[in-house]
Amino acid sequence: MNAEAIRALTASISEHQARWHPDPDAWSILDVINHLTYEDAHDFQDRLDLILHRPHETWASGESARGVTEQSRQLRLEQALAAFLTVRKASLDWLEALEAPKWETAYEAPFGEIKAGDVLAAWVAHDLLHVRQLTELHWRYLVQEVEPYRLRYAGSW
Repeated sequence: MNAEAIRALTASISEHQARWHPDPDAWSILDVINHLTYEDAHDFQDRLDLILHRPHETWASGESARGVTEQSRQLRLEQALAAFLTVRKASLDWLEALEAPKWETAYEAPFGEIKAGDVLAAWVAHDLLHVRQLTELHWRYLVQEVEPYRLRYAGSW
C-alpha cells in the first residue's frame, strides 16, 4: 500500500519538479525516493534480519547520507522510482517468506532495546513520514509555481 502511494505521488511529474529543492538544505522528491530505496536495501530489512536471525552480530552504524548522494542525484526520477519499487518488492517478498517470526524478539542496540516488531512498525511509519514529506514538497512547489496567485481559497495548509 505505501509503495503504491509513493509511486502515485511521484508519477507524471516533471524532472524539474523531481529535482526542485524548496531551500538549499531540503531534499527534493528525487532525494526522498533515493532515500527510501537506501532504507529498504540497507536499513530496515537488515536490522530486522539482525534481530530475528543474527542477534550475536553488532548493530552497524548507518551511512550519514542515507542514500542521498551526488551519484543518486544523477538518476532520472523514472530510474529512481523503478529502483525503489524493485527493492520494495524484494523486501515484501522477504517479509512474506519469514516463517513464524517472533516479533517480540528484543535486541540491545546502541540506543537501547528494540524489538523486531518495533522495527517492522517503524518501517511502515517511515514510509508514511515520507508520504507526508512528498505531499509537502508538492504543495510548496505549487505555491511557487502559481505566483502571483494565492492558494488560500483551497483551504488552510
